[in-house]
Amino acid sequence: MPLFEYSCSACGKEFELLVRHDTIAVCPACQSAEIEKLLSLPAVKSSGTRELAMRAARKRDAAQGKQQLRAQLEYEKNHD
Repeated sequence: MPLFEYSCSACGKEFELLVRHDTIAVCPACQSAEIEKLLSLPAVKSSGTRELAMRAARKRDAAQGKQQLRAQLEYEKNHD
């Protein structure tokens, strides 16, 4: 089941749509059938891009952990 990118001619919204054999493609925002299929770029995965994604995920997780720790400490401080 391919995933295609479309642009709506009526409202200008760009969206992705999972297309099955019986799917009628319409804009999810305005329900218009006046849509244009866009050229999608393939996603390239390599060891370099995987490492970059993992570094970004670790950084994001560390930041979220610090934020949760601060929230927990603030809660404990105010509820003693």
